[in-house]
Amino acid sequence: MKIKTPFLIVNPKSYLYGKQSLDLALAADKIAEETGIEMLFTCPCADIRYINENTKNLIVTAQHMESLKPGRGMGHVLPESLKEAGAKAVFLNHAENPMTVAELSKTIERARELDIATIACADSVAEAIAIAQFNPDIILAEPTELIGTGKVADNSYVIETTSKIREVNPNILIMIASGVTTADDVYNVIQLGADGTGGTNGILAAPNPKQRIEEWAQAMLKAKSENNKS
Repeated sequence: MKIKTPFLIVNPKSYLYGKQSLDLALAADKIAEETGIEMLFTCPCADIRYINENTKNLIVTAQHMESLKPGRGMGHVLPESLKEAGAKAVFLNHAENPMTVAELSKTIERARELDIATIACADSVAEAIAIAQFNPDIILAEPTELIGTGKVADNSYVIETTSKIREVNPNILIMIASGVTTADDVYNVIQLGADGTGGTNGILAAPNPKQRIEEWAQAMLKAKSENNKS
């Protein structure tokens, strides 16, 4: 599937589930409708169908999957089951659930077979360049040591990472997210050339998580407008 830019990923990880997850998803769904911002929303596998059936503007996103096919594979994450539940995108190789190079490559191919968009995570410029060879839809480039710290990668990292990935494949979308907290952070990474951003702590630790999503979406609109003028 084609992801529109700029895009915003609301990523509660496993901090939220069930009704709490749906409550935030409904708020994100409304903001996506009102702003027109492409909004991806992650949730635990067991909640994918629940979130998908109760929202209409979100790209419901799985937090992980594997390359296996229907058959043996007790306890593993079957791509077809995610697709059937309503997942339209999937995170792969996150720092909290890393994958081998071989498995990442095969899983990206499996996702492509099922028209599931892939967000492949890389913790360095070198890893991002290597993963770009597998042609995921999105590369999330974030230094692992900055995840959850509130410290944003410096401008030089954003500029170098986006340019290096685009040298390999200009069709891959680039997400910069580590440490993104404020609307200014969101505005800055989009201004510097990222196609999207998102976060976990930056949203969930806010005094009003729903308002934080709204602020980030508005910052994206501002950055998009100014980029179109330049």
